[in-house]
Amino acid sequence: MGAFDGSGNPGMGGQPDLDDILAQMFGGMGGMGGMPGYGGGGRPPKPRKSPDEETKYEVTLEDLYKGKTVKFASTKNVVCGLCKGKGGKDKATAKQCSTCGGQGYKEVLTRMGSMLTSSMAPCTVCDGQGSFFSPKDKCKKCKGKKVTEEKKMLEIYIPRGAKEGDRVVLEGEADQVPDQEPGDIVFHLVETEHPVFRRAGPDLTADLEITLAEALAGFSRVALKHLDGRGIEITHPKKPGDVLSPGQVLKIPGEGMPLKKSDARGDLYLIVDIKFPDKDWAPSPATLEKLREILPKSTHLPIEAETVDEVDYESDANIEEFGQGDPRGGSGWQDNEEGEPAQCATQ
Repeated sequence: MGAFDGSGNPGMGGQPDLDDILAQMFGGMGGMGGMPGYGGGGRPPKPRKSPDEETKYEVTLEDLYKGKTVKFASTKNVVCGLCKGKGGKDKATAKQCSTCGGQGYKEVLTRMGSMLTSSMAPCTVCDGQGSFFSPKDKCKKCKGKKVTEEKKMLEIYIPRGAKEGDRVVLEGEADQVPDQEPGDIVFHLVETEHPVFRRAGPDLTADLEITLAEALAGFSRVALKHLDGRGIEITHPKKPGDVLSPGQVLKIPGEGMPLKKSDARGDLYLIVDIKFPDKDWAPSPATLEKLREILPKSTHLPIEAETVDEVDYESDANIEEFGQGDPRGGSGWQDNEEGEPAQCATQ
């Protein structure tokens, strides 16, 4: 399509007005000005508030457990104090932009298949302002931009018990725009992975590593350090004869995450992880015999079989290889071997 000026300004080589084109296409609707979201109705209303600035902020589980105050330097745009956001000298007058007719926006046609749609786009000549000052009339401080950069120390507080996805808002600290309320800076909290604790709502979980001797004979020691630096001491057994099993869960009430604006706390769940002796652990036969005498006897009933094969085994096998072997040298298991006749359905 040929070039045209949506404001109807002369000097475009006699090209038809945009509204005339749309009127022919849509039955005299005049650029669809009466319909929201389309052009032809002039410049869109200026928002009352400048855009918010959204950003992600990484926090540790310790930060969320204890709360944290963060200070940082920020650079933002503020309305020029010399020209008060006018962009020009005190007695200077801005010139109306001839490209957009002072609207600040231009109508743009976009072809979608056999259809043309109308939309509004900021004027690139006046940067969407509708007017501009000549170089000699521009404000000496902001150079006609109406805003200047300002450095400022900002402070945010991450409350105790905050969680992933929570927002921390600094009201009115976004870039300023003349004749608009300043927007907000919004921080979206992102919880980083913790090497010890895992969180689910108000509760925490962690692994409790103990030795086989501790699982059987008991212990009394600081089992782990909490998120606030406190040591958590555990005494086992609670009564004689209690033993701990692999995967057993110990619940410690009130040692989970704090709840925001409350003195309540979640619970801490410890998952027992028993460390067995290393491969080179080699006590004397007499010591092993004493262990057999002390430990409970086997309750396994003998399995009767007509034939018995004594087999060898690999003690360091990888379960990920399960299902991958083929005794004939293939790389994987196949249900339907080549050459095997297909089975017929039973009549």
